[in-house]
Amino acid sequence: MIILSVDYGDKRTGIAVCDKLEMLASPVCVITEWNKEVLAKKIVDVAYEKNAELIVIGLPKNMDGSKGFRADACEELGEVIKNITSIPVSFWDERLTTVSAHRILSENNIRGKKRKNVVDAVAADIILQDFIDSRKRGR
Repeated sequence: MIILSVDYGDKRTGIAVCDKLEMLASPVCVITEWNKEVLAKKIVDVAYEKNAELIVIGLPKNMDGSKGFRADACEELGEVIKNITSIPVSFWDERLTTVSAHRILSENNIRGKKRKNVVDAVAADIILQDFIDSRKRGR
């Protein structure tokens, strides 16, 4: 199943997608949009372009498992997306994904403006890889 993941941010939203066999997640793009309805439409457009069968939105959680301060905004984005497409929407714990994304980019010597432009897509990639790895373990 082709799955699209979303790392929702105030200014930038990262998008990643996996292959049909759910083996490998890859960053796709970063969408710069503040309006939630416009952002949802752009996400759905990418989902259709990539033939996604599921949209997974990263859900910020605290280390104790409770919802983080942005969780409500992520769930609201999910509802907007559900209202404009028949593609199912799911949520996935995104604890520490941005920290991991910054670490990966540092290890690859990607800094400054270039890092700022890709970190959200890398975070979406990590969210999706965690999601598909979990599905494999559950099979």
